Amino acid sequence: MAGSSFGTIFKITTWGESHGKGVGVVIDGCPAGLSLCEADIQKFLDRRRPGQSRFTTPRKESDAVEILSGVFEGQTAGTPVSLLVRNENQRSKDYSEIASYYRPGHADYTFDAKYGFRDYRGGGRSSGRETIGRVAAGAVASKILAETGVSIRTYTRSIGPVAISPDRFDPDEICANALFMPDAAAAVEAQAYLERCMQEQDSSGGTIECVITGMPAGVGETVFEKLDANLAKAMFSIGAVKGFEIGSGFGAAAKKGSENNDAFLTAPSGKITKKTNNAGGILGGMSDGDPIVFRVAVKPTPSIARAQQTVKKDGTPIDIRIAGRHDPVVVPRAVVVVESMAALVLTDLLLLNLSARMEYLKKIYTD
Repeated sequence: MAGSSFGTIFKITTWGESHGKGVGVVIDGCPAGLSLCEADIQKFLDRRRPGQSRFTTPRKESDAVEILSGVFEGQTAGTPVSLLVRNENQRSKDYSEIASYYRPGHADYTFDAKYGFRDYRGGGRSSGRETIGRVAAGAVASKILAETGVSIRTYTRSIGPVAISPDRFDPDEICANALFMPDAAAAVEAQAYLERCMQEQDSSGGTIECVITGMPAGVGETVFEKLDANLAKAMFSIGAVKGFEIGSGFGAAAKKGSENNDAFLTAPSGKITKKTNNAGGILGGMSDGDPIVFRVAVKPTPSIARAQQTVKKDGTPIDIRIAGRHDPVVVPRAVVVVESMAALVLTDLLLLNLSARMEYLKKIYTD
């Protein structure tokens, strides 16, 4: 299978299946000398771990990470960093029936069309459990970014029809509720909405917003390796993501140029900045120094107990009800996945940017 690697210099390769012995990631290109231990990675994995609330799958997994290589005496060694999370609570029998038919909204049919074979136990490589490797690698990338002054804040912007209010935005609330919403009132309303979905044997989608601060201007490329294009690719590589917008996004289509253009200003510090941020912190594929703001749309969980119409592998029509343990909403556990993929993009492009000027090379090799 091609397509399990991501990045150019800071490059990751995820591996493993939902119901295999484990899942993990190999990180190549991580600079030596980064302080790193399993606890640094575990706090990220704990944010996507199942079984933490009524609104996540009850599958019980500790998702405990093991560092297998690339770290010596508490620091990265400049060699490949290999991370493993063992699967502990597989119930493959829950999926034995689906070997004969295609689940709506899943990759069952397309896997068969491509390979003529598929691992039907929880979706195999197309399972959300694959994102463990991304999150583990994202934790490492986030540590690198923190040392360069870049920070990422990611949260649930909406669940179904319930959206946060800018007037009630409270960053301390993000980790205080099960839905990772920075608005306590919206979180209560969204939980009530999800309860209704569950009573109806249905699921919900939502949106996630990511705000990146501290990114210096001039990171990214102008043609095929645009910062915003790479962020979009990273987000669309997440299985449940169906939409991406940055800055004013689709709202820009309804504006005039005079409304959407961001006027440049000189701050009291002498730094060049913008009056507004409709560009979302990126101009011409490169960071402009303002906060990078983007949003992703996440589809409803396709595995639902409600009756659905599908066909068997031979084309025979049937109605199904999907058994097993599934999230009624993917959004809360996807928040850290979005954050991790953003961290991977930023870290890779920061490293690539070292080749942008001779003065950068001279500073490294002659100072």
